[in-house]
Amino acid sequence: MKHPLIAAGLLVATPAVADLPVLTVYTYDSFVAEWGPGPAVEAAFEETCGCDLQFVAAGDGAALLARVRLEGARSDADIVLGLDTNLLAAAAETGLFAPHGAEVPALDLPVAWEDETFLPYDWGYFAFVHDTTALETPPASLAALAESDVSILIQDPRSSTPGLGLLLWVEAAYGDRAGEIWQGLSDNIVTVTKGWSEAYGLFLEGEADMVLSYTTSPAYHLIAEEDPTKAAAAFDEGHYLQIEVAAKLAASDQSELADQFLAFMLTDGFQGVIPTTNWMYPAVTPESGLPEGFETLITPETALLFPADEAAARRDAALASWLGALSQ
Repeated sequence: MKHPLIAAGLLVATPAVADLPVLTVYTYDSFVAEWGPGPAVEAAFEETCGCDLQFVAAGDGAALLARVRLEGARSDADIVLGLDTNLLAAAAETGLFAPHGAEVPALDLPVAWEDETFLPYDWGYFAFVHDTTALETPPASLAALAESDVSILIQDPRSSTPGLGLLLWVEAAYGDRAGEIWQGLSDNIVTVTKGWSEAYGLFLEGEADMVLSYTTSPAYHLIAEEDPTKAAAAFDEGHYLQIEVAAKLAASDQSELADQFLAFMLTDGFQGVIPTTNWMYPAVTPESGLPEGFETLITPETALLFPADEAAARRDAALASWLGALSQ
């Protein structure tokens, strides 16, 4: 039973909260985790917006788009945060997103960015991460990984942006030989998880030698845990680039507040927490620069990336090749 004074206090506070406009942002699970960017971003934005910012976790990136597509114009979301370049064409085709209208500052991306709807907030390279104490000499290419007996954890490309990234990484690196590479990789795969969090958790529990993640993932272990034993393997073919984006829904009833959030997203209040909470490179480097430890990360010599339209055009055939290899 509640204490009467506590209950009374709750009754008094509720109307004040209810008077605040609510901005609803759909995003992926790890963004809203207590160790993710969500709590810090929410606190910083609410200091200036006079609003109630509510993050809603909706699975991984591909699942996020699927949910918004299913809900359509009836969606409660004002903003979707967590799609990436491989999903842009499919997202644009829904007609659910509105132009951002923002004055975009100079972006620190490896590629030029021109898009009237989707704004980038961070980026990184996909990579296979391993424990150097358990696997001293990792494979140096996707082909070498496929020929090895190294066990790996990956994510489903139908629900996960890293999973889709790996699909297109193999496609970009090997083209017509992609099916051959997947056939070689099929016996390396311990399991295919729905999202990144599950796969990385299994890796940390020792369930496989390597996990599909990012070149920046070892920074977490080094900075947050003072553990230098995690590393990303540098692959000779190059690494596929991911740029994560946000956009507002055309049906949002908080359009001005959504615009305010998107503008805030490219300021230090948001960008400054990305390196040590989302463990990615910020789209706009904060004035303080990158945290100590990021200089230890591998820098791919070759950046692989399909334009959004080509990524969409290649997806179905690449998915069929992947499913065929894993079903044998």
